[in-house]
Amino acid sequence: MSRSSSGFVAGLTAAALAAVGFLAYQASASAPDDLAKHPGKSSPPAAAPRSPKEKADPKAVPARSGTGQRVVYSVGEDRVWLVEPDGKLRLTFEVTPGTVDPAPGTYSVTSRTGAVTGTDGKAVEHVVRFTSVEGTGIGFSAAVDGSTPEPDPSKKTGGIRESRADGNAMWEFALRDRKVVVIP
Repeated sequence: MSRSSSGFVAGLTAAALAAVGFLAYQASASAPDDLAKHPGKSSPPAAAPRSPKEKADPKAVPARSGTGQRVVYSVGEDRVWLVEPDGKLRLTFEVTPGTVDPAPGTYSVTSRTGAVTGTDGKAVEHVVRFTSVEGTGIGFSAAVDGSTPEPDPSKKTGGIRESRADGNAMWEFALRDRKVVVIP
């Protein structure tokens, strides 16, 4: 019984740390850069939304994604960047997310599986998992048939689908314990 109790406590502790980390990230991301410099002054007006022509270069590694070798996943852009130890881009590609998104934060690859059936019932390969949300595993994978269909919104799916070629690149790059940075 003590073994299951310790596992339960460890799970609760991990969930609490993830929640605190997410809240800290949200707070730091929304605070104005000059908050301490000008006490009592109102913050500057929000920048106008970018037009489609002004969209950031998808080949540029996101500025606030950390340093070192890492996988960067943007839930807002549905894009992944594989970043080398020196910060240079190895590869970037679009993905099709499942219905459950991970919270922004820093994770590590926790497990890898060569081939399995995905939560949507499709045969998938090169599964690289890095977290779970309410019991739904979150990770990158490629459908064996090469498809990247939109997920069924009535099902909880955590598979972030990539093409088979991109899945091969992810498999070679994202070894166990590799850093995964999720950004908005």
